[in-house]
Amino acid sequence: MGIKPKVLLTGGRGMVGRNILEHPLAEQFSFLAPTRSELDLRDFLRVRDYVAFHLPEYVIHTAGLVGGIQANMANPVNFLVENVDLGRNVILASRDVGVKNLLNLSSSCMYPRYASNPLTEDLILKGELEPTNEGYALAKIFATRLCEYLHKEDSSLKYKTLVPCNLFGRFDKFDPKHSHLIPAIIHKVHLAKVMQEKKVEIWGDGTARREFMYAGDLADFVLKAILNFDQIPHLMNVGQGFDYCINEYYQAVADVVGWNGLFIHDLTKPVGMQQKLVSIDLQRAWGWQAPTSLKEGITKSYNFYLKSTQ
Repeated sequence: MGIKPKVLLTGGRGMVGRNILEHPLAEQFSFLAPTRSELDLRDFLRVRDYVAFHLPEYVIHTAGLVGGIQANMANPVNFLVENVDLGRNVILASRDVGVKNLLNLSSSCMYPRYASNPLTEDLILKGELEPTNEGYALAKIFATRLCEYLHKEDSSLKYKTLVPCNLFGRFDKFDPKHSHLIPAIIHKVHLAKVMQEKKVEIWGDGTARREFMYAGDLADFVLKAILNFDQIPHLMNVGQGFDYCINEYYQAVADVVGWNGLFIHDLTKPVGMQQKLVSIDLQRAWGWQAPTSLKEGITKSYNFYLKSTQ
């Protein structure tokens, strides 16, 4: 057996990183996935020394400060500054020591709030950002553009960016202070079932639409992209190609959890963008489609939630 390609994975303890490491294709690589105590990505010199010492063939940058609307609105400075620092340090350290292949995982939050859906890759910086997560979006735009500029200056640097739609799955954050939509719904509806509550509150009228993909599916795409790195575009959405409204996500979770109460709407709460559906034309041309259904993904996520709260 030949030597496995060495891959530095940042964010290896996060949801995306852990799904990558547990995927069957991960066995084809030799992964470095340092914890924060082992490598503080906010320290550029330490990051550069680490990359120089290990000299990975590929870098997959998934690390970041992430959270839902509540967390983004409460801590915009942290979401901007920390994510800018992480992206800058990982990308420039890789450049400085001669890593030629880097995959930067970004976010569909980069797209303008009023852009027409589905969102094509050329729409980035073509309009005003969604205010509820602007700091996070700006940081992701910075890292994406940095990858593009580095490749423009040196074509041997294949620094590419994937733009996933919203994600959920195993190893997610379920605390409402930090969670995204689906894990927050799982937590809320499960508690309603346990406490025998008859009503669950939904922010807004529930008509806003969102596209969610199971994180294990993104892991599948990322690893296949590394195996075929030269063939993927330098900027590419990864998503489902369809979406559901907020009310439908609540009902899907209720069906899996087994709660039969009533949903009520708080129209005073923020809901973010009315729709955020990414175009997957490039993804389709590449020949990949997410295999996990919404019900299957929610079931796996709920089972993980139950085990993690025992």
